[in-house]
Amino acid sequence: MTRYCVVFDRHELIAAWGTGEGDLAASAAALPSGAGTTGLLSLARALTQFSSAAWRTYTHPASAAGSLEANSEGWRREQERKHFSEVADAITRPNLPSGGSMTVSYSRLLESAHRVGRALHRLDDPQLVKAVAAELAAVESAELGDLSGRAQQAVLLSREDASPVQVAASNHLLQEDPFGPAELFVGVDPTAAAVAAAHWLAAAADVAAEAAGLNPAEVVLEADNIEALPHETPTLVLDLIGQGASPHQAVTGLVRHAMHVAVGLLPDAAALREQLDDLEGTLAQYKGTTEADLTRMPLRLTPLDPQRPARDLLEDLLTGIHGCWLLYDEYEGLEHEGESGTDDVEEWDDEQTEQHQDRSREHFARLVRDTAARDRDRLI
Repeated sequence: MTRYCVVFDRHELIAAWGTGEGDLAASAAALPSGAGTTGLLSLARALTQFSSAAWRTYTHPASAAGSLEANSEGWRREQERKHFSEVADAITRPNLPSGGSMTVSYSRLLESAHRVGRALHRLDDPQLVKAVAAELAAVESAELGDLSGRAQQAVLLSREDASPVQVAASNHLLQEDPFGPAELFVGVDPTAAAVAAAHWLAAAADVAAEAAGLNPAEVVLEADNIEALPHETPTLVLDLIGQGASPHQAVTGLVRHAMHVAVGLLPDAAALREQLDDLEGTLAQYKGTTEADLTRMPLRLTPLDPQRPARDLLEDLLTGIHGCWLLYDEYEGLEHEGESGTDDVEEWDDEQTEQHQDRSREHFARLVRDTAARDRDRLI
């Protein structure tokens, strides 16, 4: 979201937002020179809260809720998004205290707009409404898959759904570099990037599995024996895809689950029961386990970082692709031992080793591109 702050010595309101490469700031409006500190800070706080509510319609789209029936979660999200058209009126004509009471909207977005309106009413400066218009325009731009300008802050947000435009853009970037170019973290939505990365991880796992004679769902775990890897999440995604889930289903399901955990919700009680049953089974193998021992055994409610689930998942999936190459090189790389003038790999110097690895990665990338193209239907 955009954070608003006051520069007192310049009587200026500043808007600041994050991007994949750092934070940006821009002047939002000039402030009345005679306004008090409390009023200005109240305005900045209200605008920040409004930004949070507006961007929530992006991170929690109605399309991710399943049902749009009346009074369902999807229906409520759909109604919240429709309130964009009412924001300007709420700001220019906010609900004000009257007779010791005040009307409060059930809509988080509209109520935050009324708070901005009340702050502006006290300042008597309607020109500040332009700051809100810029915020809504950024959200609308992100919804269309355009993450330029202020909408670039979407690259730091986790979204419960993935834009087809952003998935296609991510897939194009991975086509150029199957190991994951830096642009995936600065120019596209992380949930969409993770959907594309899951497709390419599945392709990489197929290539590595064929070389190693393993099940594709086992390759990242096996690669962990070569180099320490965050193997749990890539293995889970590969297992889900192996069971018939699409990359979109696998990724958005994990991201949505982590987002619910982040706000204190338990989205799947049945899955938690299974975790507890598995834990009991593990503990049953060890005699003498005490209650104190149990308290020292943490149980993760999600394999992702709840504070940044989409980007965390994207990082793990790209690391999984690297793990697939490690395993592939372990088996197929032996065929190229003589490329550097000696049959004894242990006699290679750093330059020879680097040259071999470059050739191995290029050959692996070609195979992964072919496999990803063959199975491209699962990404659509």
